[in-house]
Amino acid sequence: MDMPATHTTSALPLSKRCAVVTGSTSGIGLGIARALASAGAEVVINGIADERTIEALCEECGTLRGRASYDGADLFDPAQAVALVERAAARFGRVDILVNNAGVQHVSPVEQFAPAQWDRIIALNLSAAFHTIRTAFASMKTAGFGRIVNVASAHALVASPFKAAYVAAKHGIAGLTKTVALEGAQHGVTCNAICPGYVWTPLVEKQIDDTAAARGLTRDEVIRDVLLAAQPSKRFATVEEVGALAAFLCGDRAASITGTTISIDGGWTAQ
Repeated sequence: MDMPATHTTSALPLSKRCAVVTGSTSGIGLGIARALASAGAEVVINGIADERTIEALCEECGTLRGRASYDGADLFDPAQAVALVERAAARFGRVDILVNNAGVQHVSPVEQFAPAQWDRIIALNLSAAFHTIRTAFASMKTAGFGRIVNVASAHALVASPFKAAYVAAKHGIAGLTKTVALEGAQHGVTCNAICPGYVWTPLVEKQIDDTAAARGLTRDEVIRDVLLAAQPSKRFATVEEVGALAAFLCGDRAASITGTTISIDGGWTAQ
C-alpha cells in the first residue's frame, strides 16, 4: 500500500538550523541558499539586488522546505560583516551555518594592477570571511555545532596570470579554512572550502558574450578554447552541484570532514 509522502527530520537534515550565506542573491551563492532551504534551514540571504528580486528570492526559498530573509550588509565594511552575523544570531538565537561566498574579480597584469582593486578584492574575498567567522565562531563552539563553508575556487589551488589579487585571496581562504578547522575540531565545528572551476552562472554567460565580441570568436569557441580550456570535462559545473555539496557539508553526516579543499572543477586541478 502506498503511503502519503511526509516530511520528516531525516528528510530535512538542516531543519531548525540557521544559515547565513553571503553573496547569495545570484549565482553560486543563490544555488547554495536554495539547497540549504531545501534541506530545511532558515537562510539569511545577503547580496546586491533590487527589492522586487529580493522579495521573490525569499518567497522562493519559503516555498522549498526552509525559510529565508534578507540582510543587505555591505561586506566591504568589516563592521557590517560583523553586524550581519550578529543580526542573524539575534533573530534566530544562533548561527549554525556560515557560508562565505561573496566575491569580486579584477583582471590586469601585476605591474598595472591598481592598488585600489587589490584592496577591494582582498577586503571582500578574504577579509570579510575572517570577520564573519570570527563573529560566529565562539557561539558555535559553545553550542557544540557549527558548519563553516568557504567558497574558494580552483584558484585556491593553482594560479592563472593577470589575477594577482583574486588568486592571493583564494589561497588565503584555503589557509584560513585549515586554521579554523583545527581550532574547531574538538568542538563540533567544521570548516571546509569548496573550490569550483567554471560554474554556469549569469555572470559567466555575460562573460561569454563579451569575450566573443571582443575577440571576434563564436560563443562555442569562447566556451571551448577560452573558458573551458583548462577544464578537462569541457563542461561547466552547475550551481545545483555546488549547492548540493555545500548542503552535505553542513549536515550531521559530514561531521568528520573538516579542513579540506574540495574541488568541483571537472578535473582542472588534477592536471
